[in-house]
Amino acid sequence: MDRLLNVTTILSAVLLLLVLVSVRRAHIRVEYSVSWLLAAAVLLILSRSPGLLETAAHQLGLSYPPLALLLVTGGVFLLMFYRFSVILSKLRDDNIALAQRLAILEYHLHNLRDGGPHA
Repeated sequence: MDRLLNVTTILSAVLLLLVLVSVRRAHIRVEYSVSWLLAAAVLLILSRSPGLLETAAHQLGLSYPPLALLLVTGGVFLLMFYRFSVILSKLRDDNIALAQRLAILEYHLHNLRDGGPHA
């Protein structure tokens, strides 16, 4: 169990550093980094608090605390992936609307240049 907790601690610390460096270099926007920072913090806290992990395992009805850690980790990342899927879907819809507006503007500009609508 200690090896798994140590690996999880290292991975969550690496994730924290990676997100902070990415924000500093403007590779990721701050509003998106908050989710990653929270997920890494949850993993770090659970991996360094065996008592909290055992409580979580008991609440989930599991007899093996590392399984609770993996279940919580999977749940956190599943929620994050869902959130980012919603964001990507909205961005795609906004992109389509923007392309349509641009096409309309180009049509009107072309008509103004030629002196009237095309037949």
